[in-house]
Amino acid sequence: MLGPGPATLAVGSFVALLVGSWLFNRVRGSADERRSRKRHQKAQQREPPVDIGDVETVAIREFTDHHSGERRAVGKIEEFVVFVEDVPNSSETTDVIRIKILSFNRGHTSATATYLESV
Repeated sequence: MLGPGPATLAVGSFVALLVGSWLFNRVRGSADERRSRKRHQKAQQREPPVDIGDVETVAIREFTDHHSGERRAVGKIEEFVVFVEDVPNSSETTDVIRIKILSFNRGHTSATATYLESV
């Protein structure tokens, strides 16, 4: 019986390279994931720049869908992420709004706020 031919070895090598590359990227993560992980770790090491009850002015950076299905605005205060609920549907990215801080997440790396008014 003959051993594997050159074509079989080439295909096998290609598949091994493909799987190895996929595993390497999966373990290492994308550049965006690494940056996000680094920012999250940095946020865990500092105190939030706001307190519950504070009224702040922020620009809407983007919108996200909460797990409840509600659309939430995302703003930042000194690079601290704030998710804003009850934002009017007419609001758009870059709108400046006043918010009131309601709570922090478990690690105090972000906050939830409620919309008060457009500025």
